[in-house]
Amino acid sequence: MSRTGHRTELTRRRMLQGSGVALTAAVGAGALGLAGPGGGTPAAAAGTAAPGTPRTPESFDETYLGRRLQGRPATGAGHHHHDGPAFRVLVDGEELHVMRNADGTWISVVNHYQPHRTPQDLARAAAVDLHGAALVPFA
Repeated sequence: MSRTGHRTELTRRRMLQGSGVALTAAVGAGALGLAGPGGGTPAAAAGTAAPGTPRTPESFDETYLGRRLQGRPATGAGHHHHDGPAFRVLVDGEELHVMRNADGTWISVVNHYQPHRTPQDLARAAAVDLHGAALVPFA
């Protein structure tokens, strides 16, 4: 197939190249802190005091969507507390296993691939995702 004039065909290769450039630009903007309010990083938005010194999240005790959500700093040895202080989250008295990512965001076994800014935000998202189901203890 021949090209006539200056018409450019949209090929898979051109489309992938364009996607690669867009992805690189988006990642670069996030790394430079240009991706929105709070300096562009979840840790900055969460109020981390200085690099390498994450702040202890606030304790909470609330009812959300009919579920009792509680959170407080954990005592004793923890599991998977990569960056910063350990934190314990309860949903209706059952522990929700939570982990803090290196960037200061939080994930849980209920929404492992959806990081949240604070443990309270994470607990609320878990309440939504559970759709009223009981939280099964994580062994």
